[in-house]
Amino acid sequence: RISWISDVIVVVSPENIETMKTIIEKYGHKKATVVEGGITRHRSIFNGLKVFADNEFSSHLLQKPEVVIIHDAVRPFVEEDIVSKVVMAAKEHGAAGAIRPLVSTVIASAADGCLDHSLERARYRASEMPQAFLFDTIYEAYQQCTDYDLDYGTECLHLALKYCKTNAKLVEGTADLWKVTYKRDLYAAESIIKDNLSQQVCVITNVKETLAQVGFLLPESLKSQIKVEAISISLSKNDSHLQNIISGQCYNFVCVNDKRCAIQEIQELVDMLEKSNIPLLYPVVLISVHLDISENNSFSIGMEDLTMIKKFARETKKKNILVYGLLIQYK
Repeated sequence: RISWISDVIVVVSPENIETMKTIIEKYGHKKATVVEGGITRHRSIFNGLKVFADNEFSSHLLQKPEVVIIHDAVRPFVEEDIVSKVVMAAKEHGAAGAIRPLVSTVIASAADGCLDHSLERARYRASEMPQAFLFDTIYEAYQQCTDYDLDYGTECLHLALKYCKTNAKLVEGTADLWKVTYKRDLYAAESIIKDNLSQQVCVITNVKETLAQVGFLLPESLKSQIKVEAISISLSKNDSHLQNIISGQCYNFVCVNDKRCAIQEIQELVDMLEKSNIPLLYPVVLISVHLDISENNSFSIGMEDLTMIKKFARETKKKNILVYGLLIQYK
């Protein structure tokens, strides 16, 4: 999702390599390369770096980058802004990493289990990810570090300082860098994802005046609660604005039309969503609103339309697209 990142090296344990390759293929990730990890954090990172520099480690070397970003999968909510900041700082200083204030005081215990001393919390920060380095700097540091470093160390910034005399620039991170560490954190992560996905809706109308009015009133009433993208187009046209909204990972759509049996136009949107692979990640909600303002509107005919939508919805549900039909008859 960050276009200026050229390659993504995914380092996983040997027993999970095939699973990871299946995931990458399923979701159509084009930049990802899977690498076998080591028994410790540093050994795994070193294996990932070797893809750019070690012919013995990789049969197909990737182009060596100027800057490499190191991130961990337990911080899934990192935003592009903080990634950009650590990269720019690394280009200037050679190394950079995100930090956050400590939320608890750090204490040291004596051999007898009693308090030895405590640190002044205001002077210290929690080291977070992402971190970024000039590639040559961090690779040289890993080449020089000892087995003790590789087996017991956890801080990449420290290796750059210890072996390359590179003082890392510390970049203030945001609250969304928290780690998914315990089982309870999985539930919190799921809630954050669901909350984010429900915060945007795309309202689509065709170009007719009556529908444009409805299309205007609906977003205005929704704006106090969620982010709304409103567009007035015919779905039969491959609209670039709509494509951009879909590629921006919008999961909620409301289509207002005045046609009988608007299945064909809804099918156009379903096809676009399916090609985007968005439904693979999370269910898409699509509400088809049929606005019937004809002189001879008939409840029985309206119900026929809804029955067709219901049948169509059963098929789209298999694609993880949840279609709903709403009939509004007005004289």
